[in-house]
Amino acid sequence: MNLAPSLATTSANRQRWATLVVVCLAQLMIVLDTTIVNVALPSIQRELHFSQGNLTWVVNAFLITFGSLLLLAGRLGDIVGRRRIFLAGVALFTTASALCGLAASPGMLVAARFLQGIGAAAQSSVILAIIVTEFPEPAERARAMGTYMLVSVAGGSLGLLAGGLLTEVLSWHWIFFVNLPIGLATLSLGHLLIPRDSGSGLRQGVDWLGSLLVTTSLMSGIYAIVQATAHGWGSGDVLGFGALALALMGAFVATELRIENPIMPPRILAVRGVVHANLVRGFLVTAMYSTFFVGTLYLEHVRHYTAIQTGAAFLPWTITVAILSQGIVSGMVNRFGPFRVLIGGMLVAAAGLLLFSSVGPHTAFFPTIFLASFALGAGIGSAFLPLLTIAMAEVAPADAGLGSGIANVSMQVSGALGLALLGTLATNRTKTLLAGHDGLTSALIGGYHLAFLAGTGAIMVGVALAVLLLRPREARPRLSVAGPETDDAQSTVAVELERQAA
Repeated sequence: MNLAPSLATTSANRQRWATLVVVCLAQLMIVLDTTIVNVALPSIQRELHFSQGNLTWVVNAFLITFGSLLLLAGRLGDIVGRRRIFLAGVALFTTASALCGLAASPGMLVAARFLQGIGAAAQSSVILAIIVTEFPEPAERARAMGTYMLVSVAGGSLGLLAGGLLTEVLSWHWIFFVNLPIGLATLSLGHLLIPRDSGSGLRQGVDWLGSLLVTTSLMSGIYAIVQATAHGWGSGDVLGFGALALALMGAFVATELRIENPIMPPRILAVRGVVHANLVRGFLVTAMYSTFFVGTLYLEHVRHYTAIQTGAAFLPWTITVAILSQGIVSGMVNRFGPFRVLIGGMLVAAAGLLLFSSVGPHTAFFPTIFLASFALGAGIGSAFLPLLTIAMAEVAPADAGLGSGIANVSMQVSGALGLALLGTLATNRTKTLLAGHDGLTSALIGGYHLAFLAGTGAIMVGVALAVLLLRPREARPRLSVAGPETDDAQSTVAVELERQAA
């Protein structure tokens, strides 16, 4: 009996799953970094003497470079190799983390945070592409996506816990130094385990003009969004940079339509699963990010929780996502199809947000806050995997990096927009109630309630769009050597998963 093929298959399977562990370590660093910093902001402000206005740049510097470079980095991964872009991103992110921890002045910290955002964009932009290419079979891909989903969704509350512990026990410097062992391990394992890929090559050139236009457009748009939180939507900065972003995006689209080797080939937008799934996910992420932010404010400002207690309050969310990622959601997708699981998950998440909108100054953690956090974990944990599956199902291997970049951009822009919009709603509502002589606690709760209800509405808009755009259509067989085809990405996923389940 020849065992060589069997041994080779086993070895390849082990390498695939080891690769997944490596890219998820990189994703964990990014997710932790987006929340862990928030807990330490007061300590950073005191030690480095940040003004209140400049303190926001500790967060915004990272968000602007991260969100604006995702598309460019994803496409570069397709061209020069995803492994190369991933490892370069991890190396830069780790180095920038060390510089953040060593920062002795506001300028040095903000500059290091800009560098962190560049590194995060490079590594994050190709993670989904690596998963898609390493796990071509739908059943295995679903399990791999479930693990990625766990790290992406659950890492936020872990960041709050870790940030609180490190800041209180050691100092704020360690919220950045904690990235060093993770980054070095990721870099070493990545060199050993991630398969080499050459990409499509530079023979046809690089669309530098398109790259510059889309990057500056996204940078201007994200800057406008984050400034809206501090200065209002009608301020000169917000309107000016918002208009600049739209003009640059228009020039980018015109450029891409007329050149031979665009950074964003129009064919990627012809894949309806990419466009529709990311549109729906945008509304879900708008609610998720704002809930996490507003829920944290409620627990800290109204209930007077410490940073560690706040992180612990979101553990039902984290633990639920962790349990669902252990094959439960992928099994549900196999059995019922991604569309039904997606709709059910979004409705459960909306119910959790609605429950959050009922909290008051003396609401006990159990059952109300516990059940709201649990429902959000169950809903988002059930909805993200079907959306990722649908979004990446029909993306050609040559465009996987770009598809991954689009998914990440939609998440970052939606998250930033959601925070700005819902944060503004909550702030304005609180000011109105204070002007009407409500007490501070009552006014804060009124603002938070409005934000929670707006988040619920965002999810329900997402549900309506999912029904309109992602509902599977009956497959129509065509005379083709490739076999039956479907009308859209969701149908393809459903048919393929049903075949695997059978």
